[in-house]
Amino acid sequence: MRDQILAETFVELADTLVDDFDVVDFLHQVSMRCVKVLGVAAIGILLTDQRGRLQVMAASSERSRLLELFQIQTNQGPCAEAFHTGRAIAVPDLAEAADRWPRFTSHALNEGFVATHALPMRLRATVIGTLNLFHTEKGLLPEETLRVAQALADVATIGLLQARAIRHHETLAEQLQTALNSRVIIEQAKGVVAERHGLGMDEAFDRLRGAARSGSRRLSELARAVVEGTGRV
Repeated sequence: MRDQILAETFVELADTLVDDFDVVDFLHQVSMRCVKVLGVAAIGILLTDQRGRLQVMAASSERSRLLELFQIQTNQGPCAEAFHTGRAIAVPDLAEAADRWPRFTSHALNEGFVATHALPMRLRATVIGTLNLFHTEKGLLPEETLRVAQALADVATIGLLQARAIRHHETLAEQLQTALNSRVIIEQAKGVVAERHGLGMDEAFDRLRGAARSGSRRLSELARAVVEGTGRV
């Protein structure tokens, strides 16, 4: 069953050669599929904007999204280190990394995460972000699982670059900046939906994404309509 799910995941992540390719929705799909395939507690994805700064682009839960934001704000943590070095960073026990990243480890432990792996999203020498795995149990992932995780990160990276190739007038930085702008609108729409229906942020996002898919609309397009009051979810 796991092999079947893994095969389906790679096929889905490779299918980015479409006119209505949505970077934000694609990366959310990556995060949710990774949780299912790798058996980790949560996933976060960071990509660089036009100025070379890391930004949160997707997360499997609100807890992991906020933790990723905290890493960026404090400029410390395994994800930033994996990006700058281009190497995978494994932390089997975050409590033992308190001297290395004191503010990050304290925040992560408070959120219930006790171990992490940060994997670079790269193609050859080009690193465009990181795929970050968070765990609620101490220890390292098996080597086989880590190889699968890095393969998923690599396929996602190729998918993004492949999507850029069919829009050759855009640079990767411009494409990711557009996606970042969409992410901001989506976060605003999540807040509107959460307030309107009394939902948590994860539930609000699921509702927003489900409405976009059922209505064959881009997620960012529907989110903007919700924020502007011309669409309801």
